[in-house]
Amino acid sequence: MTCKGICSRHKAQKPVGMGRYANGQKRCQICEIFLKWEGLWCPCCGYRLRTKPRNLKYKAKLRQRETVITVHENMIVKKIPSG
Repeated sequence: MTCKGICSRHKAQKPVGMGRYANGQKRCQICEIFLKWEGLWCPCCGYRLRTKPRNLKYKAKLRQRETVITVHENMIVKKIPSG
């Protein structure tokens, strides 16, 4: 499993104001690149893509962002009148 250069077509730009994983980007450890890719496996080398950060600090940031979004969505659902 080595990088064949196909991944450069799917290279993701760094988002402004939010993290890469929160934006839906995934990282290939073999190709050493962040990808905008829907699959679970790298299109280039076939290695499994990482979807969550390894660093404890960034894991906490991502977890906090996800809970804020969930709470916000629940508030919106409760405001919609049923009838």
